[in-house]
Amino acid sequence: MASAIDGLVSGLDTTSIINNLMSVEARPQTLLKSRLSDTQAKATAYRAVNTRFDAIRTAAEALTATSLEAARTARTTTSDVTATASATAARGSVSFTVENLAAAQTTFTSRTWSSTTASVTGEPEPTWPIQVIDANGAVTDTITIPEGASLVDVVSKINAAGYGFQAQIVQTGDSGYRIKIDGTRTGADNGFRLGLTRTDPDDPGATVVDETAFTTVQAARDAEIDLGGGVRATSSTNTFADLLPGTAVTVSKRTDGPVTVTVGTDSSAIAGKVQALVDAVNGALGVIKGFTVSTAGSATATLQGDSALVSLSGQLLSTVSTAIGGASASQVGLQLTRDGKLTFDAATFTAKLAADPALATRLISGTADSTVGGVTTPGVRGIAGRLQALARTASDSSTGTLVALAKGRDTLAKDIQDKIDAFDIRLAQRKATLTAQFTALETSLNTIKNQSSWLSSQIGQLYNPNKSS
Repeated sequence: MASAIDGLVSGLDTTSIINNLMSVEARPQTLLKSRLSDTQAKATAYRAVNTRFDAIRTAAEALTATSLEAARTARTTTSDVTATASATAARGSVSFTVENLAAAQTTFTSRTWSSTTASVTGEPEPTWPIQVIDANGAVTDTITIPEGASLVDVVSKINAAGYGFQAQIVQTGDSGYRIKIDGTRTGADNGFRLGLTRTDPDDPGATVVDETAFTTVQAARDAEIDLGGGVRATSSTNTFADLLPGTAVTVSKRTDGPVTVTVGTDSSAIAGKVQALVDAVNGALGVIKGFTVSTAGSATATLQGDSALVSLSGQLLSTVSTAIGGASASQVGLQLTRDGKLTFDAATFTAKLAADPALATRLISGTADSTVGGVTTPGVRGIAGRLQALARTASDSSTGTLVALAKGRDTLAKDIQDKIDAFDIRLAQRKATLTAQFTALETSLNTIKNQSSWLSSQIGQLYNPNKSS
């Protein structure tokens, strides 16, 4: 590309002239860039609103009739007993007295040793290894203890055996040490029996397993509760997994009197879901207003007066304000404010849910079709169902109106960008042409100037009076 020679002959600021001419040439592109920025901002705005409507859909789906029915809470009359209710828990109550807590077995060696390094195999009887005995008294396994093993060695062997118990050394006096063996699981079925070998007193030529070599101080035990009338329930742990269907009860202390566990509707959890839906709706209304209504002293709103968004805003408000089966949403604490927002009174809602759960459920979640005597009664779509349908229509990834609007702006932005790119090429060519033209002008002027100087020199010589003839 030719480069301009700033005013070497003409004295013109050719660079400034070219730049000014290019600014005029680039005005259409500048308008296109402004239009591109506006189009991209609108696409971003539509997607921001779409995100809010997707939040409405999620919050509304959490308030289906099934989810309301599954909202359960379990309460107890003492902190010594806790209960958790699952979504399948049946409403009801049960009273009981905690008779026993579950325990793991604790066993000590009957003999003591003078140090932790003392040999356990030094005495003639009873002899090691440790015999593991089943409930019928038969030896099922053997924990081998090498000759000369110390208490530390025995503990290591027991812990490595993996029989459902663990050992440690306990000092029981100034110079006395025993091996303490604890079961790793609670429950009566998780007890264990251990023994060593000694000569059979009735048959000196035979041996017997001597269980007196170990002393059990705590037998493995089930947790036990008294339900009254001689009815008892047991558990290998302190948790009764299904004392009531779908409800787990955990005991931590024996009780002197009855404890009552009550399973009912978790009103606070449901109210929290309704509040989440209200917050989602208000969030969408606020974003729509921000994009469609200009405020005093601010720039024009990105989607000023956009009919699609204004319509969606109106539909959100009418969904709540329209009666459902002759009942108003205000009966469950939902109301519209003068400034176009939704409010929720959780106390009103929980009171109505307790007094008339059918009405509260119908208003929030609606009812399904029902058939009685061959006659079908159409169901009623509740507020959550209405909002869910509206949000899906607006934000569905394939057919949503907001998604379509955003994609439309994306397509337009691409077309505008293509035009801007084409303009870049055109402007570059135009600048090269102008630069070449002004360079040629300077070159031509320089040639003319040189020729003028030569002619002046020649004419001067022709008329010079001092020139010799």
